[in-house]
Amino acid sequence: MTQVLTLPRSPKIAVSEVLAVVDHAVSELRRGGFVVLSENGQDCLFLQAAEAVTPQSLCLLARISEKPVALALTMRRAMVLGLVKSALDSSPNPKDVVRLQVPSGLEAERVLPLAAAGQTGAAECISQPDKLSVTFVSGDSAIGAAVRLVKLARLLPAAIIAENLKRENQSAVHTLIAESVPICITVKVEDIHTYDQCASRTLQQVSEAQVPLAGAENVRLIAFRPGDGGLEHLAIIVGMPDRTTPVLVRLHSECFTGDLLDSLRCDCGSQLRGAIAAMTAAGAGVLLYLAQEGRGIGLVNKLRAYQLQDSGFDTLEANGQLGFDDDERTYLPAAEMLRQLGFWHIRLMTNNPRKVEGLIDHGIDVIERVPHIFPSNAHNLSYIHTKATKGEHLF
Repeated sequence: MTQVLTLPRSPKIAVSEVLAVVDHAVSELRRGGFVVLSENGQDCLFLQAAEAVTPQSLCLLARISEKPVALALTMRRAMVLGLVKSALDSSPNPKDVVRLQVPSGLEAERVLPLAAAGQTGAAECISQPDKLSVTFVSGDSAIGAAVRLVKLARLLPAAIIAENLKRENQSAVHTLIAESVPICITVKVEDIHTYDQCASRTLQQVSEAQVPLAGAENVRLIAFRPGDGGLEHLAIIVGMPDRTTPVLVRLHSECFTGDLLDSLRCDCGSQLRGAIAAMTAAGAGVLLYLAQEGRGIGLVNKLRAYQLQDSGFDTLEANGQLGFDDDERTYLPAAEMLRQLGFWHIRLMTNNPRKVEGLIDHGIDVIERVPHIFPSNAHNLSYIHTKATKGEHLF
């Protein structure tokens, strides 16, 4: 008879399981599926990413909810739509979210114009006789978690939600869900809100190799993977950095268009190659290549932002039109990678004071900010000007 070996549970395993559930939910949303959120042991909210909504999915949500189906948006998107003058005027916390409801019920063709910039029809949706009901909701709530989850999926930061699943016949509701939705993941609200911290805490070094580069032959690449098996971050170690002295460090968010295609719309490619060259000249350094494309909004949303920039918006305004903050990145992964590598005291190559503050907040001693400036071109001059004037970058 085969013996089944039962391993003792550990906090690390439990955290990884939590991350895996969130990651599974993210995958479902990206496929256009549904996710149930639970709080205090009770199912409280049923959601679908706004960009995946159909008349059929809206019908399903309406049948299982005690309230009219609503659209959850970021405060930033609500401001763009003119539904609120400023986040601070309407809520003490600009991270709060907005619930939009229509007494007669949302229609599928009205959802995307409200959720996405560049879509026609948003003004008509807002000005129609059955005006939208606008409610401000805490970002720490279940609705805030729904918006956060679609952000983690790197989709537009808007979700269709059904609240207060009908209680008079819970078994009938769950039967309806089971018949209509083959796969439906249930996620705890608190697990979504703590995802970033948990993912960073579970980063592990999973592979390492020597990778000689043009102009920097003594280079090691170390891959770090979070506990849910999600996107890896990379540490590019140039030379043999001395852990007893402040090491030269660069945090570089991945940029497919700039790093790989050498796009002229940004300065990312120049900064990447320039950082490695500077570290080689200095004798050693550490470049952290972080899976945070487009300041954390993902490649698809970055391309959407590029379309908006071509219409006249600057890089930060374009993010806001989509409902994102100016910068959606977190520096927890970078701090954890530096700790695991043994680098607590660093000289940070950056023009962005927020990177300095972010690392200091997470326990890394930034001894010096080292400017990292390269010549602009006709295509990225406005981009760099916006970073300097609005993003507080130092050039």
